[in-house]
Amino acid sequence: MRDTIVRVAAGRTSLDADLSIPRKARGVVLFAHGGGSSRRSPRNRQVAKRLRDSGFATMLADLLTPDEERRDATTGAFRFDIDLLAERLAATIDWLLDQPSTARLPIGLFGASTGAAAALEAASRRPAAVRAVVSRGGAPDLADGSLPAVRAPTLLIVGGRDEDVLELNELAAGALPADSEIRVVPGATHLFDEPGALEQVAEWAAEWFDRHLAVHRGP
Repeated sequence: MRDTIVRVAAGRTSLDADLSIPRKARGVVLFAHGGGSSRRSPRNRQVAKRLRDSGFATMLADLLTPDEERRDATTGAFRFDIDLLAERLAATIDWLLDQPSTARLPIGLFGASTGAAAALEAASRRPAAVRAVVSRGGAPDLADGSLPAVRAPTLLIVGGRDEDVLELNELAAGALPADSEIRVVPGATHLFDEPGALEQVAEWAAEWFDRHLAVHRGP
């Protein structure tokens, strides 16, 4: 396993990211966190570990600079700027395509909350590169105008008790590719804090990427 902290150029900004590549990686999953979070999100890190155990490289990136994060914490100025977040995700996808260690790996996106909207927007901008998307408690309505341009099979995971978000995901599903799905974790709320809820998210994500993203290698 190779674990490195990298810097990604995104326009005039440089972003920090944690890149972990297991031996014989079968793909790479780029994470987009929600507002008020960062690449250190314990929930995303738990899912990322499960994906690495399944043979996927993972990249957890900060989509905001430290100064932007401080401003967002008090004003919320950036967390709903889906265009900005998607632009930076797209730049990170381009970076992965340019690196010798990841250039040959198919790319998937995992987005949480508003990060899921950014992931879907980025997938619409890089349809040839993004092979699969997973959304956890996502807000796909924030990328509503771009959903018909998404080509990657998308899994929308929602908590059963997160009723408003579930309704938004059901409305969005019709605009996504035919092989997309909604799955509901019974009894789970928006943050999937309930016992076993996040583990179910991680299992479904690993299964989805294995089906739609993975390069299956011989012995």
